[in-house]
Amino acid sequence: MSELSHVDETGEVRMVDVGGKELSRRRAVARAEVRMAPETARRLRELPKGDALAAAQLAGIMAAKRTGELIPLCHPLPLSHVAVELEVGEAEVTVLASAETTAQTGVEMEALTAAAVAALTVYDMAKAVDKELEITGVRLLEKTKEAL
Repeated sequence: MSELSHVDETGEVRMVDVGGKELSRRRAVARAEVRMAPETARRLRELPKGDALAAAQLAGIMAAKRTGELIPLCHPLPLSHVAVELEVGEAEVTVLASAETTAQTGVEMEALTAAAVAALTVYDMAKAVDKELEITGVRLLEKTKEAL
């Protein structure tokens, strides 16, 4: 197992120095799921088109843009694109978030933050009608790096 990236040889936390790295095009995709009662999912699906999940989509995009402020040792990145898609299933809402940049470090944390905050927003919208909501499966699905 490799060393933790944000801990130096003495055990102190540190921000990783990426100053010597070349710029590259980077992309990451993350996923989260909010499990719920089928009745809750039905209610979300039946709201007027665009209304049900627009707040969660915007919250995810805004969160990705602020990841460097939320995660203490995360580099602030110039994001070139963030997308958050939400799909209401039988008994869940699935969140798929992607983030892109041209930088010296990756955008995994931005994609994960977008997915998590979008899921939290769905939770917040549905908690009044469903006391058994569960956010699960927040994970990185893919990350890519292309040389410029």
